Amino acid sequence: MTLETISVCPVCQANSFQSFLTVKDYTVSQQTFDLVNCTLCGFTITNPRPTAETIHSFYKSEKYISHTGGSGSLMDRLYRIARSYTLKWKQQLITTYAKKKTLLDYGCGTGSFLAHMKAKGWNVTGVEPSSDARTKASENAIVHELIQSVDGTYSIITLWHVLEHIHDLNKTLTELSKRLEASGTIFIAVPNCKSADATHYKNHWAAYDVPRHLWHFNKQTMTQVLANAGFDVQKIVPMKLDAYYVSLLSESYKDSNAGTLIRYFRAFHQGWNSNRAARKTGEYSSLIYIAKKS
Repeated sequence: MTLETISVCPVCQANSFQSFLTVKDYTVSQQTFDLVNCTLCGFTITNPRPTAETIHSFYKSEKYISHTGGSGSLMDRLYRIARSYTLKWKQQLITTYAKKKTLLDYGCGTGSFLAHMKAKGWNVTGVEPSSDARTKASENAIVHELIQSVDGTYSIITLWHVLEHIHDLNKTLTELSKRLEASGTIFIAVPNCKSADATHYKNHWAAYDVPRHLWHFNKQTMTQVLANAGFDVQKIVPMKLDAYYVSLLSESYKDSNAGTLIRYFRAFHQGWNSNRAARKTGEYSSLIYIAKKS
């Protein structure tokens, strides 16, 4: 396996890091990867990490596919129910900001969000690097492999749990800015490593998802990343259901020998605790950053 080491923080350009956690890839490889924090701004990154050319092997697993609702387990059935609700919720959220019904979904996967928005009368385009996912998504919309292949500008750009997977963080955000209309809005959902469930589960927290998650954001670092690319955060919106799903996965990592009912009970309890704590702190398990051009 080829690994690369990040020597410069993409947020503040500092070149000093300190060890934070060692986390296991429970989903695909069973290997361990190190997380480090920038000593200046605190940004958490997976370091070292697979290169853009070699990381594809860490996505090739039926177990990883099941995390997106591909199997018939109870957890995946619950995921699909939650996804149906979330699609409608995202549509309502986006519509309040839309000047036109033009949408670019970056990292569109198999295109469920594109299909939903197209059915609601939107002009939709996607970007998806995975050829298998892109083929399926193309049934619902025009889907490109690279952002550089996308022409024109859009009123709305979305990234749903995608930015943490992208190797070239700053370059990608700059390219997205070029494709956002002057009055447009970008929506970026990412896990929050300062959430109560992240603190509780530590190296078993499923949203670290090494090595596929290269970056681990909090409100401060995410706001600065967007500012560096010329975006102003207008609002931060919680994704409250994520606390329960992430906690359920985390419980399976933390104690795989526990019974199913025990894991579900613990996960529900921790998800509820995480959301309750976040009512005071704002540190929900996942956050959507709604931003406009500066």
